[in-house]
Amino acid sequence: MQYGFGLIAGQTSVDGTETEGSAADTSNRSKSIEELFVGGDIFAEYISSGGITYGVSLVPFDIEIGDGSRTDTSTGADIASEADTGTRKASAEISNLITLYTNIPMGTNGWYGLLGYHRTTVETSETLNESTYGNKTIDGYQVGVGVKSGKLKYEFSYSDFEDINLNTDNGGDNSISANADALSFRMSYAF
Repeated sequence: MQYGFGLIAGQTSVDGTETEGSAADTSNRSKSIEELFVGGDIFAEYISSGGITYGVSLVPFDIEIGDGSRTDTSTGADIASEADTGTRKASAEISNLITLYTNIPMGTNGWYGLLGYHRTTVETSETLNESTYGNKTIDGYQVGVGVKSGKLKYEFSYSDFEDINLNTDNGGDNSISANADALSFRMSYAF
């Protein structure tokens, strides 16, 4: 067994659609967001006699995957209180990212393939008229390559998460659907 910490840098990409209203009156808005992130993780690993590594990693920091705002104005309402006006703000971040992974040796010189399984919580924060979105736990997978040199490892990987589907908590017809993925570079040190 060995333990250690890593430094991670990368970019998340989120493509999403927001649907508002009822079946008689709907509107859709789509947006793509790319965010750069820098963070770290802590991990524990077991290295088998055949050289295969089995590990678990925890990122104790939240990673922002997008935010935005829009201002709506409406002059067609019969009563001023019915006008759909105001500034709407929303943001999302992933927290408590846990990864189960394996490093499979590829030839000589410390090269290995990386396979991983992610679980994380998407936490939302919003300022909307009369509704909010909750949080959701999602899963994902990771593939990549790396090289080990003594106690240091260098990895480049791609992570793809399942679709994020959220509905407003007030029973309304508003919903968000998004797809998130990430490219990352990780440098780690084991004790």
